[in-house]
Amino acid sequence: MKVPVRSEPVRLAGFRFAGAHCGLKESGARDVAVICSDVPATAAAAFTTNRVQAAPVLVGLERAAAGRLQAVVVNSGNANAYTGDDGLEAARRMCVITGRALGIDPQLVLPSSTGRIGVPLPLPRVERGIRAACKQLTADGFHQALEGMMTTDAFPKFTSETIQIDGRHVTVVGMAKGAGMIAPRMALGPTTGAKPAAHATMLAYILTDAVVSLGGLRRVLRLGLPESFNAAVVDGDTSTNDTVVLMANGLAGHAILTPSARGFPLFAQAVLRAMTRLARLIVKDGEGATKVIDIVVQGARNVREAERVADTIARSPLCKAAFFGSDPYAGRVVCAAGYSGAVFDPGQLDVYLDDVQIVSRGRENVAKIERRAAAITRREEFTLTLNLHAGTAQAHRMASDLTIDYVRFNSAYRT
Repeated sequence: MKVPVRSEPVRLAGFRFAGAHCGLKESGARDVAVICSDVPATAAAAFTTNRVQAAPVLVGLERAAAGRLQAVVVNSGNANAYTGDDGLEAARRMCVITGRALGIDPQLVLPSSTGRIGVPLPLPRVERGIRAACKQLTADGFHQALEGMMTTDAFPKFTSETIQIDGRHVTVVGMAKGAGMIAPRMALGPTTGAKPAAHATMLAYILTDAVVSLGGLRRVLRLGLPESFNAAVVDGDTSTNDTVVLMANGLAGHAILTPSARGFPLFAQAVLRAMTRLARLIVKDGEGATKVIDIVVQGARNVREAERVADTIARSPLCKAAFFGSDPYAGRVVCAAGYSGAVFDPGQLDVYLDDVQIVSRGRENVAKIERRAAAITRREEFTLTLNLHAGTAQAHRMASDLTIDYVRFNSAYRT
């Protein structure tokens, strides 16, 4: 989808940004990004649950476990995934170079990479790019850093919002990249003494000057993932590199926000809005996408079964192709729900396109309301709702359609 993006400055107290070119992108565009807080920040992070995890994800899991970060370094054009011990050494080396250039502890630097899988990272180029970016860090460098993260993205994805907590202005900003290989299944990284929480690559960084406890940040991220990034589906492929980082440097100066603090819900909602906006922009930018479909499943026996139905429809090539063709035919949707693994009575199923009911208690009504239903499916955004009438649980997914351009682009991705 073509999404107009206003070029507007994004600034955040105590954070500096930069982007540089090191030669990973043949286009000459920026391919290295650095985000740095003036002071160590409280941080929580979530990573892909793909069994094949990129080297920067493995290093990121280690760094995020301590709950303190000061910088993020990103390269685009090479995923540094499936690259063995050399890849791990390269990811750690990225942190060392960044730490030295910034005069901070390398253990406070988290690395991210995005691009082709299985290609060794040309470390000398990346090191030159990191040093160049660190010299260019500025409070006004947000968009340069964002460009350095992008790969197949058609437009930059960012958000900024200011709220008030205890009479202080608190800003929440976010940047993200991603257009293909998008179906994140992310979980918070393991923390000291605790088990992990269950829940073209997607990278997202949510930054704030709020004063938040580590437990508070982890709670916000854990609650926000299911309704934002983990609800986004472009092609059904979960990347090896998916990463979300939430950093709070505390420079707003208000009383610390713990999960029980009065201002915590206000802060949590602001972060959730940022995550949801970024996730939706990623779906809109799905490679070749022309539509965004909100898939809502109601009346399931439990949340897991509701998610199974929503995921199955969101990933079904037949359903996604029908969305592209503006076809309101319900057969493919009903079929996908049936093989999802959820338990329900097909004779009780209701299906809606926005407010138009196309299946009523197991009977398709499309022939009677074809014109109204087709008009809905021609829109760039619409909602598909299924009520299983098997319980009270529900789930939501944001999905793109499957287009000819997607197939053409990905059939020639490497050649």
